[in-house]
Amino acid sequence: MGRLATTVQETLCERLRTQLDGFDWETERHVAATPVDVAGLGERATVVVELEWRRADPADNTAKLFRHLAAGTLDAETVVVVQVFTGKYDLASGGVSSKRENAEFVGERAAASEPGVEYEPVTLALDPPKRGGELPTDWETAVDAVAETVVSRVESAVEG
Repeated sequence: MGRLATTVQETLCERLRTQLDGFDWETERHVAATPVDVAGLGERATVVVELEWRRADPADNTAKLFRHLAAGTLDAETVVVVQVFTGKYDLASGGVSSKRENAEFVGERAAASEPGVEYEPVTLALDPPKRGGELPTDWETAVDAVAETVVSRVESAVEG
């Protein structure tokens, strides 16, 4: 990932660290041989967050992660997988790209087939700048909104 994506990744990790007690949060934690952008390990749950910044095929990330989960790589009662999509996957005409639709399809089907695994696609409301660009002024507000969604989903999964 580039400098700006790393800034967003680290900020999201810090927001989750302050909002979800009982988890050991870090960036680039490995699930088998696959690095996960942000991960939190807790006593009753594990949370993995994949940030899809500009990836050409985000379904590949989803399939690879769920393949490792199906193999029992994570020993947790509950695993919450959150796949965060930037505005790169939004269509000007409305809706989302087929790349995002494919990733969500894979994530939803894989989670349905794995007991204790939940999948949540989330939109990060910013268009990722191209190389040499800068983050928009409201980028932290967009990251905060994603963090709130992750917190809500984790609390629901752990309490449910």
